[in-house]
Amino acid sequence: MVAIDFHNVMKAYGKKTIIKHFDASIKDGDFLVLLGPSGCGKSTMLRMIAGLTEITSGELMFDGRVVNELTPKQRGIAFVFQTYALYPQMTIRENIAFPLLMDEWKWWWHLPFVHRAMMRSLSRRKDIAEKVESTAAILELTDYLNQKPKTLSGGQRQRVAVARSIVREPAVYLLDEPLSNLDAQLRTQMRSEISALHTRVQKTFIYVTHDQVEAMTMATKVILMNKGVVQQFGTPEDIYENPSNVFVAGFIGSPPMNIIPVDIVRDGLVTHKDSILHSVATAERLKASGLERAQLGIRAEKVRLSKNSDGNSLSIQAHVALCEHLGAETIVGVRFGKNNNEISLGEAASKNLFRVRLPETVDWAVGQDCYVTFCDKDVHIFDAESGEKLDIA
Repeated sequence: MVAIDFHNVMKAYGKKTIIKHFDASIKDGDFLVLLGPSGCGKSTMLRMIAGLTEITSGELMFDGRVVNELTPKQRGIAFVFQTYALYPQMTIRENIAFPLLMDEWKWWWHLPFVHRAMMRSLSRRKDIAEKVESTAAILELTDYLNQKPKTLSGGQRQRVAVARSIVREPAVYLLDEPLSNLDAQLRTQMRSEISALHTRVQKTFIYVTHDQVEAMTMATKVILMNKGVVQQFGTPEDIYENPSNVFVAGFIGSPPMNIIPVDIVRDGLVTHKDSILHSVATAERLKASGLERAQLGIRAEKVRLSKNSDGNSLSIQAHVALCEHLGAETIVGVRFGKNNNEISLGEAASKNLFRVRLPETVDWAVGQDCYVTFCDKDVHIFDAESGEKLDIA
């Protein structure tokens, strides 16, 4: 197994910086997910780890050894691409065996008729055949070994791509959005299969995705990136429960954390809509820190809806704008203030909604007036300008 360390790693193309000075340490056997929106630099980071893209400055270390100048083969990595990259003219057996055959490559295999003959001969060699068979068995591909990729489903082709990567028993597995081309059901199945594979081989996995569900369900550690900058590094649970800034709070969670800009006054907290959040306790905490403005964050499952104000909690008058019944739970979207009988369409229909997760089917109706209530202890406080989380006791 391999521990990976990033020391001030940076990537730039000319004057354009893609990855800004990056530091992190990945333990042996971790399942690390590089998470973030499209264009944030996560795939570039993966390619630098693989050796497919040069590092502009800084050091990348495998078990304390600097690998900046090593080739992908010398680094002992396996790379699973987003597009499978299977050879259509080869059988599944030959696709899986291909990395092992390339380890035996000789220059004279380029001669006419020699290449195909040598490939067939090597694929029958006992040690290679046994590795292919055992790898196929792990990923339940034994029945398909003599078929061509075009006869397989998307999920089966993805398993072949994974099998081809693990047959060489690499030290590090790199996966670049491998599930993005699959439908929802297959993604769920493949998440389970990849997690089970990680548990079985006990090697370091580095997985790129923009899907927070994949990150939260598969990772032991997550690096959340935005515009080439690491926003937070930690366990999925820590990032969800203790977001370091407003970006993290808004990116992690479905629905994301609710963010309320507030002005701090003596008798409570005033929102941007001039609605009062009656909470002397929270207001006093903020005023003691010398703040006049802040952003409050609250998770949807920490919120209650009621017909009357709760004097013991943060509360704000609102009205129901959206109800999404999801079976075991319901997501209710509200807007602050009383109902003014306006109906929003298009993007405005979901913009600036305060979302509440309720653990059952509820009878709230669109347009109904209500009060949003939540406890002071569940509130996260962020700086009004920078968006960074404030540690206020």
